[in-house]
Amino acid sequence: MSPLGYHDIAAAWWPYAFILLAGFLPTDVWRWLGVLFAGRVSETSQAIAFARAIATSLVAAVIARLVLVPDGPLAAVPTIARIAALAIGFAVYLLAGKRIIAGILVAEAILVGAAFAFT
Repeated sequence: MSPLGYHDIAAAWWPYAFILLAGFLPTDVWRWLGVLFAGRVSETSQAIAFARAIATSLVAAVIARLVLVPDGPLAAVPTIARIAALAIGFAVYLLAGKRIIAGILVAEAILVGAAFAFT
C-alpha cells in the first residue's frame, strides 16, 4: 500500500485536507456570502447594528475569559497583573490615537514581565 493512500489516515496529505474541509470551507462560505450581500445592506441598518453588537460582545467575552479565567501558562500570571495589562493596554491604545498595535505591545510586555516575575 502506498504511504499516500486514500484510506490511510496517517497519510501526509490528511492534515491539509482536514484544514481545508473543517476550517477553510465552512468559514469561507459565510465570508463569500457576506461579500455578495454586503453591497445591498445599508451601514446604518438595524441588521448591521445587531451584527456589530454581537461581534463586539463575542470579542469582549473572549477577552474577559482570558483575563479572568485563563488556561495554560497565562493562569500562572496573577489576576491583578492580567487586569492591569488590560487596563494599561487600553489606555495606551487610546493615548496613541487608537492604534491597536501600541495597546497590544504594551499589554503583552506587561504580561511577559509579570510571567517572568511570578514564575
